[in-house]
Amino acid sequence: MQLTHLDEKDRPKMVDVSDKDESFRVAVASGIITMSQVAFDMIISQQTKKGPVLQTAVIAAILGTKRTSDLIPMCHPLMLTSVNCDVEELPELPGFKLTVTAKLKGQTGVEMEALTGVSIGLLTIYDMSKAIDKSMVISDIRLESKSGGKSGNYTRTPA
Repeated sequence: MQLTHLDEKDRPKMVDVSDKDESFRVAVASGIITMSQVAFDMIISQQTKKGPVLQTAVIAAILGTKRTSDLIPMCHPLMLTSVNCDVEELPELPGFKLTVTAKLKGQTGVEMEALTGVSIGLLTIYDMSKAIDKSMVISDIRLESKSGGKSGNYTRTPA
């Protein structure tokens, strides 16, 4: 089997998508950060010294989504048409779930963009809260769904 990111001489390459048809593509990814009750309460009440953690994480997630091709070597620079972020409070953990939805009309998918956005957003929560709790855990970063393109639709089945 020939890997798509290697040429016939096994040299790294970016996949050529110039002959692919454009289609409307959407990817949704999510991840979780768990933390101490103290850190959770301080973030919710906006008592952290570094400012509004969740709002900053959303901005970071959008920026991470937009800059994916700068971070992942073989990703194409994409003209995203929409990036939406949602932060869900999970007091039972305690922690937060960050979900990123990326959209475009193009020749290649946006899964990596959504996953990168989630990762950067969660890392921002960690960075802004590490003075309170260094034991935070980032987990369950995953693709929830994707649509469009030759490979069709995918939706994660509930566990």
